[in-house]
Amino acid sequence: MTEPGTAIGPEAATGSAGAVVETRGLTKRYRGGQLAVDGLDLDVPGGSVFGFLGPNGSGKTTTIRMLMGLIDPTSGTAQVLGQPMPDAACTVLPQVGALIEGPALYGFLSGRDNLLRYDSADPTADPRTRRVRVAQALDRVGLAAAAGKKAKAYSLGMKQRLGLAAALLQPRRLLVLDEPTNGLDPQGMREIRTLVRELAAEGTTVFLSSHLLDEIEQVCTHVAVMARGRLVVQGPVADLAAGARGRLAVTTPDPGDAARVLKERGLTGVTVDGDRVSAEAPPGDVELADLSSALVHADVRLRSFGIERASLEDAFVALTGEGFDVAG
Repeated sequence: MTEPGTAIGPEAATGSAGAVVETRGLTKRYRGGQLAVDGLDLDVPGGSVFGFLGPNGSGKTTTIRMLMGLIDPTSGTAQVLGQPMPDAACTVLPQVGALIEGPALYGFLSGRDNLLRYDSADPTADPRTRRVRVAQALDRVGLAAAAGKKAKAYSLGMKQRLGLAAALLQPRRLLVLDEPTNGLDPQGMREIRTLVRELAAEGTTVFLSSHLLDEIEQVCTHVAVMARGRLVVQGPVADLAAGARGRLAVTTPDPGDAARVLKERGLTGVTVDGDRVSAEAPPGDVELADLSSALVHADVRLRSFGIERASLEDAFVALTGEGFDVAG
């Protein structure tokens, strides 16, 4: 098993070269002794879509608030865009777009007027092109048709979109998103994932915090896994999944007999879900051909048989020995 906090893949060799976000020993202990983040060493490569993954309460939002200078760490250091935070906040934050714990909106103003207020508060924003930027940001997040509606009438998903539009009013070197698909329907989630990919293709580093394994696996190039305030592992998504063993999957109209045969052959973690039977991947000295032959000889009819690629959920369970709340 990989040691907690271990880097995998190329980052293990290159260290923090080219890191857009870098922390060393970053720790936050609240009054009363609650340890929210414990000795975090994080490296976010430039140009990546970096998934910050962990169950609710694992320390993700506290980490982001420290990175953005909203709260001070108890100990340790954080650098964003090569500058120390929070000391360099005035230099760093104009280059960062952020959506943290949901957007702060004026309910009595329209979506468009909320963005105009946000933009006018930015000393670097050119007032001559303000309305054009606002219109482009609204269109990019799919809110152009609802731009004139008051924000208090927006659904949770629409408010999330509006907060994301505010983060996109200016070109950003880094975009920090805390649970950006919260409240969105499946179509809205797909649209946000597409937008994140587009932003990364344009050169923006995206730091995306989520408790949804599927979301991270679909859109991110790199990932860090948090559990109980500590970093479990970080590195490229493909390397993390590859480091976990897949599962044997059998589809058959005879699931009971298939499960019995697999158990008799020494496989563990056997589960049955309808006509699908799965088990922990067999050790290297067990031939898949022998397993399929045993099933056939037991008159188990096979519709499909093989090893499924390991997912991030498999990797998380392998690394921590515990399950993961994929539904939130």
